[in-house]
Amino acid sequence: MFPHVTGGYMSRPEPHPVDARPPLPKLTLLGLQHMTIMYAGSVAVPLVVGSALKLDAATIALLVNADLLVAGIATLIQAIGIGRIFGIRLPVVAGATFTVVNPMIMIASQYGMQAVYGAMIASGVFGLLIAKPFAKMIRFFPPLVSGTLLMVIGISLIGPGVGLIAGHDTGSPDYAKPANIALAFGVIAVIVLFTRVLRGFASQIGPLLALLIGLAAAVPMGLVSFKGIADADWFGLASPFHFGPPTFPIAAVLSMCVVMLVTYTESTADLVAVGEITGRPATDSDLARGLATDGLSAILGGAMNSFPDTAFAQNVGLVQMTGVRSRWVVAMAGGLLVLMGLVPKVGAFVAAVPEPVIGAVAVVMFAMVAAVGVQNLKKVEFSGNHNTFIVAVSIGVGLLPAFATNRFGNSIFFQHFPAWLQTVCGSPITVAAIVAFTLNLLFNHLGKRREPDLLQAP
Repeated sequence: MFPHVTGGYMSRPEPHPVDARPPLPKLTLLGLQHMTIMYAGSVAVPLVVGSALKLDAATIALLVNADLLVAGIATLIQAIGIGRIFGIRLPVVAGATFTVVNPMIMIASQYGMQAVYGAMIASGVFGLLIAKPFAKMIRFFPPLVSGTLLMVIGISLIGPGVGLIAGHDTGSPDYAKPANIALAFGVIAVIVLFTRVLRGFASQIGPLLALLIGLAAAVPMGLVSFKGIADADWFGLASPFHFGPPTFPIAAVLSMCVVMLVTYTESTADLVAVGEITGRPATDSDLARGLATDGLSAILGGAMNSFPDTAFAQNVGLVQMTGVRSRWVVAMAGGLLVLMGLVPKVGAFVAAVPEPVIGAVAVVMFAMVAAVGVQNLKKVEFSGNHNTFIVAVSIGVGLLPAFATNRFGNSIFFQHFPAWLQTVCGSPITVAAIVAFTLNLLFNHLGKRREPDLLQAP
């Protein structure tokens, strides 16, 4: 194929939608939309860890700022890339993973915060070393496995969405207040309306518009407080190793390395999904660069008092819903996150958005991830084989930890098992990945693939 020639001049071919750069005003609004949707999930990790360890308010604020800064840097790297080493160069938003919460609390209680961040740095180095070999396993994530995992990711995240809408303490008299639920349902209704009637760019920022309308509706309901903006500082960058020089207890390092393996499993499903959605499927080299960025985020997090990052599923759902595939939009979101990490007043304004509003938008995004999983499963042949059985068992077993959680949203299904097993199996995504991966090998790769009595389609 030759470049198109017009009037004696060769015109450049249109860039792939992933590489296209919208005009600055559109770029900023679309980036703001990505950033707003991931904000609550990302800052929840430092808030939960800080509360569990009884840290003072100033220290928790420091953790939040550091979390946003590192998430912004990781998001920029994922979108733009650094040579052939880091960044998948797809619209991937990075944010703190909840997988790290329980191990961090246990390590801090036993060894102190210096050990937490020392172990995190060590796990990041481990992640860099295994990124390429782990990425080679992408061939074991066919649509049967990846589609199942995406369904589990989307469905399991509905639980945290419920917590945002109804509240986190089921024993509180304010839990599931009708006003909060009505507000959330109203925001969802606005998203549906905008998706149906808006066209073009207005349709693409529909979730952001719905969020702003929800914020406006929440003000007279008394759900919005701007006090935090006045109290927040203008500059909030914490010095590296705020808690002191890192230490490296063997047990803590091993625990965080297990966390890195779990993070890689979660990220793999999301990165593969983004590649499919954008029409630029991730190769094993692409995946290796994306996973290496997760490892790098753990090293940065260990130095900057933050947390390891993973690809955020709700932003995968946003890409699917809006059809905006530009990685530069996500790069803008990363830049905004860095700004929020450096200027706490900006973060405080976003934090003023009530949880029921954030939760309503998040639930739609989570469900979109599950819908992407359904789309992947449409590519699977279900006649004359055990693939239906594999999907059923993987979803059923994988979701067990998702429906037994404490008030922090962490799974307690395996609470009486060894700590390392709780780390691995506390994530529904990891459990589903192990089951789907194993069953796919057992039924589709080892021995006879098809039973004689199953060759006829029903």
